[in-house]
Amino acid sequence: MSPHVHTINFAKRLLMGPGPSEVDPRVYRAMIQPVVGHMDPAFLEILGQLQQMLRDTFRTVNTVTLPIPGTGSAGMEAALINFIEPGDEAAVVVGGVFASRMCEVLDRCGAKITRIDHAWGTAPDPEQVRKAVAGKKLKLLGIVHSETSTGVCTPLEPLSKIAREAGALMVVDTVSSLGGIALETDAWGLDVVYSGTQKCLACPPGLAPITLSQRALDVLRNRKTPVQSWYLDLSMVEKYWGPERSYHHTPPVNMIFAFHEALRLLLEEGLDLAQARHRRAHLALVAGIEAMGLRMFVNDPAARAATVNTICIPDGVDDAKVRGHLMQCYAIEIAGGLAQLKGKIWRVGLMGLTASPSNVLLLLSALDGALAEAGHKFPRGAGAVAAEKVFAAS
Repeated sequence: MSPHVHTINFAKRLLMGPGPSEVDPRVYRAMIQPVVGHMDPAFLEILGQLQQMLRDTFRTVNTVTLPIPGTGSAGMEAALINFIEPGDEAAVVVGGVFASRMCEVLDRCGAKITRIDHAWGTAPDPEQVRKAVAGKKLKLLGIVHSETSTGVCTPLEPLSKIAREAGALMVVDTVSSLGGIALETDAWGLDVVYSGTQKCLACPPGLAPITLSQRALDVLRNRKTPVQSWYLDLSMVEKYWGPERSYHHTPPVNMIFAFHEALRLLLEEGLDLAQARHRRAHLALVAGIEAMGLRMFVNDPAARAATVNTICIPDGVDDAKVRGHLMQCYAIEIAGGLAQLKGKIWRVGLMGLTASPSNVLLLLSALDGALAEAGHKFPRGAGAVAAEKVFAAS
């Protein structure tokens, strides 16, 4: 064996970036169970249980509700390529990196794209969207619920109504919202909704949950051309998860064990209670940040996602040094900005197990020291005090 090969032994980090988030020991234990065959009767029973828990989490009765092997980006690709054929018209509401990525995927499908841009850090104006799609023969309208690059949460119901008026499928990215922010797939008329396991669902990365309405299934089954990806062709994947149990590919058995346990934990807590916990953690963090003389990137409190919190970096403060200080001195991971926000914001994830009072208070105390070392002038300790008041009041 090469002398450069060594045992993997990472020190524990506190994951407070935009994903992955903290994982419960019960999920780790589920993940290390013995591998079984993907047609084992006991495993097939687990699949059925997982599907029902996933329906409960998406708040849907959709038959086709399943996790795709791959991260949230695989979910995005599957949610688009299965419904768009060359020449089809699609529109995407773009206010960040991940909505832009939707456009990139659609472009590779040969779609005619209407890109509806709005300022990063703001929620889109439904009337702007309505005007942009008027008169078009749209196949789908794409939107990111919680934009991980900006920390904006977009109300979905008004946009879903616009999609229906245009005769389009409503395709929604819930990668950093599912389980942490209210989502009503059926009540809001959402047709294709996808997510990732590694954020509010508090599971390691590796699966992309997705759910399809009957309208979406009708579009899929009436395609004139094959789906451009064999692996992500949902017309075949759904048959393994349905009564047929037809072989398509070997699923990641142990990731499914882990996800099954993560969903059990979420539903044991209760979806509404979990979302309220995420909201409290967010409000406490915001109170602490503002008490330290910092400001949130998203000005409108109503547009802020509770899950990914974006903080403006003060003038004169070195982004990388502060994040490095948090990692080296406290083993806390937060993230910097992407694209046009690189070096301008920090992204703090409060998702899954990470959304707790102890983690919020620890981060504020650690950031207190890091900013003081960087020369930022503010009342020391004020952040934690302000956050504690929010938790005490709730």
